[in-house]
Amino acid sequence: MKFRSSFSKKLLLTLFGIVTGLNAIAQNFEKYFPKKDLTTVGVYYYPEHWDESQWDRDLKNIAEMGFEFTHFGEFAWAQLEPQEGVYDFKWLDKAVGIAAKYKLKIVMCTSTATPPVWLVRKHPDVLATYEDGTKTDHGSRQHATFSSNYYRSYSLKMIEQLAKRYGNNKNIIGWQVDNEPARFLDYGADAQQRYRNWLKEKYKNINALNDAWGNKFWSGIYSSFDEINIPLHKEWGMNLHSQLDHYRFADEETATFLDSQAVTIRKYVSKDQWITSNYRSNYNEGFVGMSKELDFDCYTRYLVYGSSLGVGKNGYRLGDYTAIGMSNDFFRPLKGMYGCMELQPGQVNWGSINPQPLPGSVRMWLWHVFAGGSKFACTYRYRAPLYGYEQFHYGIVGTDGVTPTPGGQEFKQFIKEIDTLRKKYDAKTKLPDDYLKRKTGILFNADNVMGIELNKQTKEWNTIGHFLKYYKAAKSIGAPVDFVRDTTNFSKYPFLIVPAYQMIDQKMIDKLTLYAKNGGNLIMSCRSGIQNRLGHLWESKFYEPMWSLIGSQIESYDLPMPQSPGTIKFENKEFSWTSWGDLIKPNTGTETWGTYEGDFYAGTAAIISHKSGKGTVTYVGVDSKNGELEKQVIRKLYQKQNLSIEDYPEGIMVDYRDGFGIAVNYSDKAYDLNLSKNAKIIFGTKSIKTADVLVWKY
Repeated sequence: MKFRSSFSKKLLLTLFGIVTGLNAIAQNFEKYFPKKDLTTVGVYYYPEHWDESQWDRDLKNIAEMGFEFTHFGEFAWAQLEPQEGVYDFKWLDKAVGIAAKYKLKIVMCTSTATPPVWLVRKHPDVLATYEDGTKTDHGSRQHATFSSNYYRSYSLKMIEQLAKRYGNNKNIIGWQVDNEPARFLDYGADAQQRYRNWLKEKYKNINALNDAWGNKFWSGIYSSFDEINIPLHKEWGMNLHSQLDHYRFADEETATFLDSQAVTIRKYVSKDQWITSNYRSNYNEGFVGMSKELDFDCYTRYLVYGSSLGVGKNGYRLGDYTAIGMSNDFFRPLKGMYGCMELQPGQVNWGSINPQPLPGSVRMWLWHVFAGGSKFACTYRYRAPLYGYEQFHYGIVGTDGVTPTPGGQEFKQFIKEIDTLRKKYDAKTKLPDDYLKRKTGILFNADNVMGIELNKQTKEWNTIGHFLKYYKAAKSIGAPVDFVRDTTNFSKYPFLIVPAYQMIDQKMIDKLTLYAKNGGNLIMSCRSGIQNRLGHLWESKFYEPMWSLIGSQIESYDLPMPQSPGTIKFENKEFSWTSWGDLIKPNTGTETWGTYEGDFYAGTAAIISHKSGKGTVTYVGVDSKNGELEKQVIRKLYQKQNLSIEDYPEGIMVDYRDGFGIAVNYSDKAYDLNLSKNAKIIFGTKSIKTADVLVWKY
């Protein structure tokens, strides 16, 4: 399906943060973060929360604990601009000066997540409006919508003053714009008009929009863009195509708001200061990585707050073992570098249940962040808050302001260990050859994730959970993984996994076909290619444009009830499934690897593979119950390429960087890692205990 406008092409490119000139950008990273330093560690500090008489003590203690930078100003707009147009930088100047005194570098932040009350009272239109018509209000955070024309313009005035003040301060190493930026599904007047303008720019004429949205269905035809309202996402039966476009619009609103801040800052700051933002790891939000003006992207990570049971009885005290790893491998490829701007320091307050992390977990998380190639790790926050919404949230020191918490002690230990590692760094060391031969790309397209989430077809389906099955499988065999985008050059990956790529066009089919024919090993999963880029089913048989690529027809698909799980037979073993199953009819020359058992279509192919030029194409037409099937398929494929692979159990993650191997253990059992004879252990032992770390030089 061809795109209807050049804007659509531009949107697809920007939506996933892929911009030209990545090599030129990457060259700057050495200036910002010298390779010999490996990583650096920082901590949030809020001078505005504490009596000025304590600032010197606190910042001195931060430096003495080994932290190399701190983080100021992300929620301080009311203190920086107490009245409209009246700025007060004296207190921040003092804090910056004390940090410099103790040789602490600073990440300076914009305060757009917390506008002052005078602003929202004078201009209540800056407050976000929910679908039901209610509005946000002062007293929380992230309550001002990025679709408010006034807010977008006025906030830049404050940012300009901040950049002028500190843009050439040698103690400022970089800037964070906003804080955990969100996607606003705002229904205010400005958002409504901006949405209509966005649609006009994208579709040019109303007939093109009617075609794209399938508006002949249910008498949905529009005569002009002025008739279109923002879709109601909670309304049953609302047009799915309009909802997807609204998500795209909202993502672009967030990304361009961050970009406008970065452009304003860059007018005044030194070239030695970088600009970034810190995102929550919400993989179904397309704005992550979409901003073109940021030097790189960062994530925040909290693992223990009642959300994940982890591995074993006490796994909830360590968190999901893939959470940090997937964030590493998702954010690093966006612009070639990443940092973790917010890492859990200990017990938190805002989860559904807030248990204590297992001793050692915080240190393990730090090593796991490092293992993926991070240039820095920062934690929220130095001092535990005494008041406000985040009471009971641990810091590096406790409520007395001086006594290190368990997490604070573990940060201190990690910092000392990095000092040791720096002395052993050898720039000439290359990554292990076997490791590189397993290099794997996982194709991620936010449009597809959002589109599937809008129309799952079964409550048993979990889109990100489906991705995780393949991610876990690749990491279990010891493969380095990058989450790649549509515009990525796939040829540098011996293996490319394409999970649930539901909306596709002929251009992408051709690209994947060429990848395989040139020697790549392509693995695709169920639901891939059943729709065109507009989210329409093809006017053909199911999946027909995909048939040549996968070497098979797909006759239909099934969605069983959860109380009647289906069975797949693969390598003489049986695997359960309840989600989505494509019913496949292989072409001559295509191997059947797995079949459906125990239903009216028993014996029908579920997993197939065939040679394509110099490479292979494997199609896994089913989503298994627990991911074990996907793991076994991955193992078989990689072994057929005569590769040496690992067999790491659930909870064990192993990565390599800068001449070092790092293994972490989130499981409930000790794990004995098989090291080569020439490996030199730096920290830990070959038998890695729960919540422990093994670091070695190879």
